[in-house]
Amino acid sequence: MTETFDRQAGAGAICPDLDGKVAVVTGGSRGIGAATARALAANGVEVAVVGRDRAAVDAVAADIRDLGGKAIAIAADCTVDDDLHRLRAEVHADLGRVDILATFAGGNGQPVPTTTETAEHWRRVLDGDLTATFLTISAFLDDLTAGGGSIVTMASSAAREPTDANAAYAAAKSGVMGLTRHLAGELAPHGVRVNCLSPATIETERMRAYTSDEVRARLAAGFPLGRLGQPQDVAAAALFFASGASSWITGVTLDVAGGHIV
Repeated sequence: MTETFDRQAGAGAICPDLDGKVAVVTGGSRGIGAATARALAANGVEVAVVGRDRAAVDAVAADIRDLGGKAIAIAADCTVDDDLHRLRAEVHADLGRVDILATFAGGNGQPVPTTTETAEHWRRVLDGDLTATFLTISAFLDDLTAGGGSIVTMASSAAREPTDANAAYAAAKSGVMGLTRHLAGELAPHGVRVNCLSPATIETERMRAYTSDEVRARLAAGFPLGRLGQPQDVAAAALFFASGASSWITGVTLDVAGGHIV
């Protein structure tokens, strides 16, 4: 099955111990989440692709199935308790107990000067990037503590250094890092590992839609490795954290940043 998948930028790396496991990937409709869902499926994982855009998650899951993998699509908002209860029930009914949880929903980093920040926007960003991470993990904790597994959270270089992103996003992603460390210590006795990915600039569909080739080339020149990150770069790191290759690693935040964060 895995041989039918396109191996881009390391995302098709073979992790045989993942074969037959079950994963939930939130934020799976496009970008990093979609690339991670595809990479997991390429390694034999049965994947629930989760996002708010029904058509988009359907398309990702269909693509995985067309290539010989197993995937279901579930439309859900990870800030809504009822959606998460329904998500858990659908995953259990179709795939069974969850072994891997990739909480990648969020991404509200658009620039907003703090002088014009509003309480409504602040709360919305923290809900979308931090509270959604907690609620998603909470929904599947019984699965993971019952049989062990891996949780992979999503931060950002905005939590590491000042960027053009808004202050609420930087605070939320810093909170994701702190939540990761706390849960790593709390859940280790249950055989659950919790690690975090912290990407710098990733060339997603969204980024290409609002930047020119010239702007992206200028941004790429600022990275020691001389290019922008690709969704598959982050997906490859997610595979590492999901697999037994990282079996003695927990509580770590890995900068997927092209040498920009050292």
